[in-house]
Amino acid sequence: MDRYMHKSGARILVVDDEIEIMRALQRSLTAHDYEVFTAMSGEEALDAITQYRPDLLLLDLGLPGISGLEVCRSVRKQSNLPIIVLSVKDTERDKVLALDLGADDYVSKPFGINEVLARVRVALRHAAPIQAGTEPVFAAGPLRVDFARRLVQVNDQEVKLTPTEYDLLKALIKNAGKIMTRQMLLTQVWGTGYGSEAHYLHVYIGQLRRKIEPDPTHPRFIQTISGVGYRFASDE
Repeated sequence: MDRYMHKSGARILVVDDEIEIMRALQRSLTAHDYEVFTAMSGEEALDAITQYRPDLLLLDLGLPGISGLEVCRSVRKQSNLPIIVLSVKDTERDKVLALDLGADDYVSKPFGINEVLARVRVALRHAAPIQAGTEPVFAAGPLRVDFARRLVQVNDQEVKLTPTEYDLLKALIKNAGKIMTRQMLLTQVWGTGYGSEAHYLHVYIGQLRRKIEPDPTHPRFIQTISGVGYRFASDE
């Protein structure tokens, strides 16, 4: 395992067993003022996360030993560390599986470094803390969201959301009662380059419903508007 440091910016762990790709990402991220750490296997990745406590994980799926998907699963059980998956696999199933395991984003190889940098900025923005006292508290039925504290509760019990799940919920609540098209939500939560990534919403809406809905099979809050998008219903 190698460590390459740059003292300003967020701390990013790059995990890839292809040395050329790892070095290219390392150089580019460092040039943009990120502090970079690297690992070449799943085992090294888990050790590095414990040792260096990165702010974001760039994770290849095809790793020797512990797979990237298993790393993703293990990390998500313990923390909300933003995860961007890198892989040559480009099927709908692989994307959905990675997202369903808790990844925040997915970039297919070969990729452009500007695309990776843009997605890193989006993921870090999702995870950034909000200044206390600048956001109100939302309440509807059993659901309560304290935006200043990024605290979500159902029936007075805290619900753990990933940064992306939280930002999606916030976007829906901020537009409560309005129909949000898929493209509107993708743009607001992920950015302007995500207008066609409909599977992102399918996965994350399902995860949100499982966490906040009294009955996820009959949603009370996040309603599907067939062929259009979603609407957050806050009225009893």
